Amino acid sequence: MTHYSKQTSLLHSPHKTDPVTGAVSVPVQHASTFHQPDIEQFGDYDYARSGNPTRQALEETIAGLENGTHGFAFASGMAAISTTFMLLSTGDHLVITDDVYGGTFRLTTKVLHRQGIEHTFVDMTDPEAVKAAVKPNTKMIFMETPSNPTMNITPIREIAEFATDNGILTALDNTFMTPVLQRPLDLGVDVVLHSATKFIGGHSDVVAGLAVVKDADLAAELQFLQNSFGAILGPQDCWLVMRGLKTLHARMSVSEQSAHELAAWFLEQPEVEHVYYPGLETHPGYAVNKEQSEGAGAVLSFRLKDKEAVRRFVEHVEIPVFAVSLGAVESILSYPRTMSHAAMSDEERHARGIPDGLLRLSVGLEKTEDLKQDFANAFAAARKEEQV
Repeated sequence: MTHYSKQTSLLHSPHKTDPVTGAVSVPVQHASTFHQPDIEQFGDYDYARSGNPTRQALEETIAGLENGTHGFAFASGMAAISTTFMLLSTGDHLVITDDVYGGTFRLTTKVLHRQGIEHTFVDMTDPEAVKAAVKPNTKMIFMETPSNPTMNITPIREIAEFATDNGILTALDNTFMTPVLQRPLDLGVDVVLHSATKFIGGHSDVVAGLAVVKDADLAAELQFLQNSFGAILGPQDCWLVMRGLKTLHARMSVSEQSAHELAAWFLEQPEVEHVYYPGLETHPGYAVNKEQSEGAGAVLSFRLKDKEAVRRFVEHVEIPVFAVSLGAVESILSYPRTMSHAAMSDEERHARGIPDGLLRLSVGLEKTEDLKQDFANAFAAARKEEQV
């Protein structure tokens, strides 16, 4: 098949039509089991936990988009990450970025230790710190870039090369960037992960996770774990994710452009103490991100004075949904302290640069000027409220 750009490939994958009927949509196969021809020879599918035609279509599609060879669809992003962590065994050591998503932090600190798996959190903007954290029993390095919610940038290629030279697996959460903007497997990473609930699904109507690899032996291990744990994505949700993929490039293009404009706008607001966005030239990871990615994404964070300033601002914002999650057609404003990173103690969050005044904004498809006006009105109303 001819090699096309990611923009075109999102629409014209090998599964763009049904080979039986010609339908321009992947069929949703709800069957839980499949008839077999005899006792010795089974067909391509036997029990839906082990394989389903609709799920296979999604898995092959995401594998192609990430330039991998094997994809895996899970019931959530955390199911994908949890299953990937089960590549580790008792006595193994995990090096993980210190400003990781709260759910991954919770899994690492509250669950992995029960399995006898050690971990070390490290600042992954500094490759030397990563190298120093490695022990003889280190078996995996887990990256997340840009990180959630501080938008720190990890130099992917340098860490992946170091890991490969030392026989260490690498895994990377690519949720914020998607394969449209960043393809970690091309940079040497072993496992790329997504919460497809976010930009890939894109419509706040499905919970899903994805993993992609390019090594056949690693694929076999992940397939075994996926089947063993059974946290698979159902066929209807697979179809929703594939529908979301068709508009991913268009959505990311619009949202990223708006995020750039809003990040620059927030810099000018007196209430905003700091803006976290790798598309700003003042961002410490700007050059690294530009070298390894094709954009800065559609998520940014900004810091207000304190929790009370956040409360006043949020009360007066009208357009964004104030909610957990990100990556949807509507803008979503989140408060990491009580949402995405509630699993961390105050001390742990502050040590990772997540203060009480931090808000995270996932920019949707609204007109940028409308968002600016809404935020300006909210700041004005908050100022008036503070003065009373």
